Amino acid sequence: MEHDLWTFEKKAIENGCERIAGIDEAGRGPLAGPVVSAAVVLSFSFPIWDLPDSKRLTSRQRLKILPVIYQHAFSIGIGIVDPVEIDRINILNASLLSMAISVKNLHPQPDILLIDGLHRISGFVSSDILQQPIPKGDILSVSIAAASIIAKVTRDRLMERYHQDYPEFGFCRHKGYPTRAHREAIKTFGCCPIHRRSFKGVKEYL
Repeated sequence: MEHDLWTFEKKAIENGCERIAGIDEAGRGPLAGPVVSAAVVLSFSFPIWDLPDSKRLTSRQRLKILPVIYQHAFSIGIGIVDPVEIDRINILNASLLSMAISVKNLHPQPDILLIDGLHRISGFVSSDILQQPIPKGDILSVSIAAASIIAKVTRDRLMERYHQDYPEFGFCRHKGYPTRAHREAIKTFGCCPIHRRSFKGVKEYL
């Protein structure tokens, strides 16, 4: 039997929650660029009930779904942590920080957070807000799947903008991920300001 992607949201409502935010991040694996998170409070009028996670969609499919998410969201928050901070506090902490920032940017604040992964988030998040980490949440919760798409599209657009500043690295194609072409570009040109200097594949060429 197929999993109902609204199961976690329905359970939260049964437990008295009204505003349910799904949270996911994009950009933990790249060698360059920020990590970006999105927090989304969806309306139950959202028409896509079998929403796949962003990694299983093409760029064109994500862009097609994006305006539907915005149309049927009560609130959307974005959190961005840059490469300097990633190097300072490590990528896991930077990912959690970006999630916390995305929650801070929700208005009004949610009653519960459905978080993709194993970790709760702290920082800007009020202790009054319930938190439920969900491993593989991007394929189990429609709210997290929507957040995954927004985070991915937002980060891709940022990397396309960075491509204009550093065209020799090809960020518009690989978005900073460690493809062969990207690794070869680092060997040839060294590192640019948006490279993550603590990452293997970058720090060797500083």
